[in-house]
Amino acid sequence: MCIREPAAEFLGTMTLVLFGVGGICQVGLSSSASDFLSINFGIAIGVAVGVWIAGGISGGHINPAVTVALATLRRFPWKKVPIYCVAQLAGAFCGAGIVYANYRDAINAFEGGPAIRTVAKTGSLFATYAADYMSNVGCFFSEFLPSALLMIGILAFIDKRNNAVPPGLLPLALFLIFIGIGLAMGLNTGYAVNPARDLGPRLFTAMVGYGKEVFTFRNQYWLWCPVIAPMVGCIAGGVVYDALIYTGSDSVINTPDATVREQHTHTCAAMRDKLATGVDMV
Repeated sequence: MCIREPAAEFLGTMTLVLFGVGGICQVGLSSSASDFLSINFGIAIGVAVGVWIAGGISGGHINPAVTVALATLRRFPWKKVPIYCVAQLAGAFCGAGIVYANYRDAINAFEGGPAIRTVAKTGSLFATYAADYMSNVGCFFSEFLPSALLMIGILAFIDKRNNAVPPGLLPLALFLIFIGIGLAMGLNTGYAVNPARDLGPRLFTAMVGYGKEVFTFRNQYWLWCPVIAPMVGCIAGGVVYDALIYTGSDSVINTPDATVREQHTHTCAAMRDKLATGVDMV
């Protein structure tokens, strides 16, 4: 596999975290009241710029849940999935490290000293944690739902048989959907909707003094909510879109038989050839 593809996923995901987590830190560490809209814009800008960076090289997944959903439903090569996911996780980890280095002095002041690190005060600026009032089922659903909507939006944006956006404007469309997700569904769990965006910074905080609480919070919350729920949500959203809207032969939902897919592909190719040569198809 070309090194440019995982490199693009690495850099795109790192950019997402730089803008997203950086924006959260700026709001959370400032003396002014928290501005949730600023956080939403930071994350949305990070997604848009990250996809602009990576889109032309790797497809700009910058999200393991999107990669797995495309492999499950749209025949994205499974052999590329592990390296994409590792690159995305590494990018998020490095992005968190850069943000931490930039805000280290502010974190020290906010915590009360360089040796003090608490999840409640500043650890939660890097990874997502559910509100106290949330049940476990509610937490899972709060990550499942926006992830499903995200995947439906992505598939609609690239569907040439629908209102596909021009390739260069896909990041702008993703910017808008992330603003919408943040404004409508961000309160309960912080809308990770991206396992790498959450797990990379979570691993980093565990290594710089926040301790095992980043993983023991709410009985391994880190795994079943911001990792598994987005995976399941993106696959579910893809199933809904392909079952109800999509007509392309590359979907395993509406064209489950490989032979039928191949015949359909050959038929479409023959029709294109006849149109190109001006042959009457009647």
